[in-house]
Amino acid sequence: MPRRSLQVRPIVGMEIHVQLNTRSKMFCRCPVEFGSEPNTRVCPVCLGLPGALPVMNQKAFEYAVIVGLALRCQISRFTKWDRKSYFYPDLPKNYQISQYDLPLAAGGYFELPADKGARPRRIRIIRAHLEEDAGKNVHDLAGGTGVDLNRAGTPLLEIVTEPDLVSAEEASIFAIELQKLVTYLGVSEGNMQKAQMRFEPNVNLSITEKGTEYRTPIAEVKNLNSFRALRDAVAYEIRRQLDTWAQDHDYVLDKVGKVNCGWREELGRTEIQRTKEEVHDYRYFPDPDLMPVRVDEGWLGRMQDRLPELPISRRARFVREYGLNTAEADMIVADRPTADLFEEAIGERADTATLGRQFVNFWAKHANEGDTTIASLGVEATRMAELSRMTAAGVISATTAQTIAGRMLCDPRPPAEIARAEGLELSRDVSAVERFVDQAITENSKAVGDFKTGGKKSEKAFRYLQGRVIQLSRGSAPPQLVKTLLRKKLVDEGG
Repeated sequence: MPRRSLQVRPIVGMEIHVQLNTRSKMFCRCPVEFGSEPNTRVCPVCLGLPGALPVMNQKAFEYAVIVGLALRCQISRFTKWDRKSYFYPDLPKNYQISQYDLPLAAGGYFELPADKGARPRRIRIIRAHLEEDAGKNVHDLAGGTGVDLNRAGTPLLEIVTEPDLVSAEEASIFAIELQKLVTYLGVSEGNMQKAQMRFEPNVNLSITEKGTEYRTPIAEVKNLNSFRALRDAVAYEIRRQLDTWAQDHDYVLDKVGKVNCGWREELGRTEIQRTKEEVHDYRYFPDPDLMPVRVDEGWLGRMQDRLPELPISRRARFVREYGLNTAEADMIVADRPTADLFEEAIGERADTATLGRQFVNFWAKHANEGDTTIASLGVEATRMAELSRMTAAGVISATTAQTIAGRMLCDPRPPAEIARAEGLELSRDVSAVERFVDQAITENSKAVGDFKTGGKKSEKAFRYLQGRVIQLSRGSAPPQLVKTLLRKKLVDEGG
């Protein structure tokens, strides 16, 4: 069948599980620690032993409310806990404490960044609710499968979107931006290698042929823990569902229903695991051991006050107010303390344009080399601001600024003092710079000859000679002065 006769619209919703960054579990005092020996961070509560009573983790509830507010959700003034019944080996109670009909947050939206001049895309949020995580089945043991219950009871925030995403690429962008949000808020590390953030896209298609619309079955792909896996799984499902429907027009939602799939990354495909459970299969009922939560208006106001300027708004402001480009603003804003440090340096009279370049160039380089963030390098905003002013004023060159920045990581002195002590300031002695220019011309006759030929070869030769003058001066020659004197010698005096 010719595909061009079809109108195909992907429909993608998302369920996201975010592990909250608390020291203890959701309903007991067991520590949340990644990598501990199996079954060493458990107690009667998270093991579901008879007579053990759960108690809500207040910090987890606060974190969940902060995310709900950031997602522009309505926060419920009354919410409760429910038991979601199902049996798996990693769920010792045979039920999960979750929220059903009264989630703590609902009816919000999340804005995706848009191209310049376009309005951000809004992805509607159906709900965000708290629940506890299950344990982990370990399949790589000799002779069988083990169950590690250290993770059982870890606080999870589940965020559920409307099916507003329209492509695999957009689903990936949404996931990346949501990870930025929860880490920016400080409520989660969002480390997917540690399963602290997991994505479950629900994918189907609207296919219109000759005026008739068909909806393919919804496939929920479970527990994806990388952006690449998310993008590839959604893209594969879109192709698979279209191909399957093309062969059998009865492959539609009302005849096949919903299915759960797993992603086989090594094969680049999904595999159907089972039909998807419906709400009645879970036999929800209110947990009799936990009190409902009533949210006080004053407390909610204090949570609202704790909400910082959100990343997408801050990025736009950095571009608008500080003249950064989108990539620079995105890099700086990605880490909240780093963005705070940047603005603190501006408050200390930094040269804004120079500071932005230095953040994304050598400060980011030092942070990456140390596997840390710019804010964690330990360089104060006042010294960063001073370094940017020295560079902008021509006291030091951009290359020298990078050298001084390296010294500043372990030397607490102001950058001007470091520059003076190590002879790194640019020379104001024109005659001294002129001698370096003469030396560079004398020692590089081939480059001088190339310059005289004109064209691209000439410009390349000129840049080479500039570099040689800077090297001979050990970085002390002002670049603009070098350029002026060098061109005068080569052109006005004929080399």
